[in-house]
Amino acid sequence: MFAGAISLGMGLGATSTAQAKASAADAAKLGKELTPVGAIAGPNADGTIPAWIGGKQFDADIRGLTPTKLEELRLKFEDIRKASPADFDNLLKYVDNFTIADYPKIKKQIDDIIAKLPPDLKALAQKQREQIGGGGKYEAPSFIITKDNMAKYADKLTDGQKALFAKYPATYKMIVYPTLRTAFFPDQINAASIKNASTAELKGTDEVEGAVLGFPFPIPQSGAEVMWNHKMRYRGSAVRRFNNQAIVKQDGTFKITKLIEDVKFKYANLEEAAPGTKILLYYLSNVVAPARVAGQLTLVHETSGAEGSGRNAWIFNPGLGRVNKAPDVGYDNPYIGTDGEQFNDQVDMFNGALDRYTWKLVGKKEMYIPYNSFLINAPLIKYKDIIRPGHINQNLSRYELHRVWVVEATIRDGLRHQFKKRRFYVDEDSWAIAAVDAYDNRDQLWKVQEAQLISVPFVPTVTGIPEIIYDLQSGRYFVTALQNEDKISDFKISFKDDEFSPGSLSRKSRNK
Repeated sequence: MFAGAISLGMGLGATSTAQAKASAADAAKLGKELTPVGAIAGPNADGTIPAWIGGKQFDADIRGLTPTKLEELRLKFEDIRKASPADFDNLLKYVDNFTIADYPKIKKQIDDIIAKLPPDLKALAQKQREQIGGGGKYEAPSFIITKDNMAKYADKLTDGQKALFAKYPATYKMIVYPTLRTAFFPDQINAASIKNASTAELKGTDEVEGAVLGFPFPIPQSGAEVMWNHKMRYRGSAVRRFNNQAIVKQDGTFKITKLIEDVKFKYANLEEAAPGTKILLYYLSNVVAPARVAGQLTLVHETSGAEGSGRNAWIFNPGLGRVNKAPDVGYDNPYIGTDGEQFNDQVDMFNGALDRYTWKLVGKKEMYIPYNSFLINAPLIKYKDIIRPGHINQNLSRYELHRVWVVEATIRDGLRHQFKKRRFYVDEDSWAIAAVDAYDNRDQLWKVQEAQLISVPFVPTVTGIPEIIYDLQSGRYFVTALQNEDKISDFKISFKDDEFSPGSLSRKSRNK
């Protein structure tokens, strides 16, 4: 059932009227019965969702991990794989035929692989396993949802999950683990979020005012405010991400597209406070492979309060040999290199302008969502182990029961989008979108999105890696933010603003 006294009819159109700020009484709950960013701090009634523990799960060694140390660990696992391939083959043999009874075998196989690391890296890997992704007492699965017992859990499943059970009854499953609420953010973000509750306003659907650094609406009054919490959440000040993605055909065949993505977050940036900025982030992608599209550069300035798609963008196409302003990088225009399986506003589960939809805040609900999915991101696993016909290898995915905000977006009269309606499930602890059900203009469920959420204590943030978009009509799916076989993302990097100027893009293109 939906929790909280939230009107089912609450909506937000593209008007100039600002939403009411949180009351003083509600704002005073932040950091007490609510977490600093607005989640219910306590457990649910039957204890299946525990109290929030945040960063208490992680010690100083895990919080202080660097890209260099993580890359050293990843490469050492590769050395072990080359020396002892049978260890990894045995792990996948157990994982591919997973039952609850197989868990001790999988646990032992992982222990055996970790035992072959050098002493310092062995201790680090053991800590990672215990503290990140539901290790230790949270590591053993509780039960498995299948097509046969799905009805028992139906009230806590998304329509998309139910559709996947129906489409792939023999192979689709959800392995449910104990819930672990470890999402946490820097103290500066927490303090700023508490202040924003009393000062931030949303005008129409796309103009945020009075918010500085933190989540703008920790006590949301509308569906659009929930979406802006997702869009403006803290993800570090900058990152260079080595992104691998694939379009998976019905038979499970795929080819990897490799990108290097540089991002500077302008709003939630601890290094360069910029109160009142309308620039949310700068983004630059460089396609590395395959060869037919290698060298393509895309530059994006993501904005708040802008008309149109909520962004400005420029593209360098090696075939044309020049930089062009891109007029179509928002809404339902296909994202480059995805063969139409990802629209621009599906990147990061949702981004860009909200103005084509009305946004209804349905309420809070307890749902099974992908969370603390450590194994699917571990260097123990290869992409061929993750990708399967129809859907990813669900044995590698970890589901937990969490409270989520449910938001429905419905296309406004007179406007167009290939998705007539979308339903978003937003994690209360992190404001990260965990799942999306997207309906076509015939009111048929078309695309199902899931983000494998994971706490990243050395940033700290929560992010979705990987993200999957299932096309129920074509039988294909798109998976992005795969990281197992590439360098560790550099979350310690810094960029100057002028590295994201159109002029800088032109200079980079001349070096291609």
